[in-house]
Amino acid sequence: MKVTLEALQQRPMPQHIAVIMDGNGRWAKGKGLPRLAGHRVGVQALKSMIMAVDELGIQYLTVYAFSTENWKRPADEVNGLMDLMVEFIDKEIDYLHEKGVRVNPIGDISRLTGKTLERITYAQKKTKENTNIVLNVALNYGGRQEIIRATKIICQEVQAGKLQIDDIDETLFADYLYTKGQPDPDLLIRPSGELRISNFLLWQIAYSEFWITNVLWPDFGKEHLWQAIWEFQNRDRRYGGLGEKERK
Repeated sequence: MKVTLEALQQRPMPQHIAVIMDGNGRWAKGKGLPRLAGHRVGVQALKSMIMAVDELGIQYLTVYAFSTENWKRPADEVNGLMDLMVEFIDKEIDYLHEKGVRVNPIGDISRLTGKTLERITYAQKKTKENTNIVLNVALNYGGRQEIIRATKIICQEVQAGKLQIDDIDETLFADYLYTKGQPDPDLLIRPSGELRISNFLLWQIAYSEFWITNVLWPDFGKEHLWQAIWEFQNRDRRYGGLGEKERK
């Protein structure tokens, strides 16, 4: 079935979409190109995703750009990825600002250095008042690390007498995550066909719907996003209870 914009707009949209931008290296290898060429085309796919999300009125987009484990890759590839981040910001920040996108890095960005950290911080400050789309860019991010960080902060506040043990519940814990104040992702998209979550948003995706495609990230376009949302709209989200069919 060919999904149309009109069909999508007749049903509730997800508020928050998360994407594991996977498959850049395999895309490049398949074309006989260096891995960095795949990452470069992947950056263009990200811009297309932002444009498509804007068209649909979706307010939150979280993308997995660089994990805590990605430091294990060859130094040339890591340095190339950092350069691409700088290049993307320099080229697209005015467009993002004009579209009302708030660039919100999540993760331990203190490990980033030099121009990479400077440009990420610049993008964050320049767009901090924007309200159309929140673009969470996961950089040096790991879901386990995020949970440990939140736990340590909460423990420190309990020790300081700012919190009581009985104050701690799921709502309070979520306020110590990088995504504080945001709805959890409704939909997690993973290109490349891999059947794992790769340490991404471990707390936040507890009830997210997953959509996995064999399409590699550089080839991922608006039509794939529309298909993912259409399938999401036709699922029965039960949150541990009974679905609509079971209740009848």
